[in-house]
Amino acid sequence: MFKKEHQLAARAAGEAGSYLLGMSKKHFRVGFKGKIDPVTEADTGAERLIISAIRKRFPDDDILTEETSDQRRRSARRWIIDPLDGTTNFSHGFPFWCVSIAFESEGTVECGAIRSPVLREFFSARRGRGAFLNGRRIRVSKQTRLERCLLATGFPYDVHTSRNDNLRYFRRFIKKAQAVRRPGSAAMDLAYVACGRFDGFWEMKLKPWDMAAAALMVEEAGGRVTDFAGDRFSIYKPECLASNGRVHGVMKNTILS
Repeated sequence: MFKKEHQLAARAAGEAGSYLLGMSKKHFRVGFKGKIDPVTEADTGAERLIISAIRKRFPDDDILTEETSDQRRRSARRWIIDPLDGTTNFSHGFPFWCVSIAFESEGTVECGAIRSPVLREFFSARRGRGAFLNGRRIRVSKQTRLERCLLATGFPYDVHTSRNDNLRYFRRFIKKAQAVRRPGSAAMDLAYVACGRFDGFWEMKLKPWDMAAAALMVEEAGGRVTDFAGDRFSIYKPECLASNGRVHGVMKNTILS
């Protein structure tokens, strides 16, 4: 099921990734949607490429994407796109950024693709078919002790003004885990949980395009994804707690303590 959609997601992510890699070597304009929330002409250019590819093959599907208003076709099929996850990194020449594309049918994400052009890595997943990195199947880590875990997180763009800023959770985890990283791309953080580089991840105030493709990868790699309370995960809820499954309970308890 959804093989054609998976192939399209992979191809579109590859084309957008190549475009972005070229743009990263040029001078490009950077604007701001908020005080510290950037958008570049590279974001919008990559988004146009992806939307064009989808419209040619599936003209009646919905498209939900970061930089363009929701393109609804009253369809049960939806593409969820982040044309450049990690725009701040991209605009500073820091190589941790990616293209993320997911396909959702009847409210369930069925496949996803993430392309990291600088690092030459391609993550993909189809529901029930496993998760892969550069064509090789991946699995979550086997770590069971939080004090031996490498975790990842991020901070919302309203961190300068909101008291609900993730710092209290960061303080708790930095005292309990082996280490915590903040690379700057939620999609890649989750993909790294899927392939065992990170043992767990949590973040708040996320959007569907930040999580859709990569959360499926975590699940297909044998991990677990919930909200902070350990309840059912939804890409339309702003909380994400992901892990190898073995440390999920202690991570949840750390957040709720």
